[in-house]
Amino acid sequence: MGDRDKLHDLRQQAHDAGIEGNSKMTEEQLREALRKVGKGERPEMAKHNAKR
Repeated sequence: MGDRDKLHDLRQQAHDAGIEGNSKMTEEQLREALRKVGKGERPEMAKHNAKR
C-alpha cells in the first residue's frame, strides 16, 4: 500500500471516529488523535491536542 493510500485510510478512520476537519493533519497527528480517541478522549479534544 502506498503512502497516499495509508494517509487516505487514516483520514477515513479519523472521520469514522468523529475527528472532523482532518484534511490538514499530518500522518503523525492523525495517528496520535486516533490513539487518544481509542483511550476515551473526545474527538475534538484529541484533534486539538494532536495538533500541538
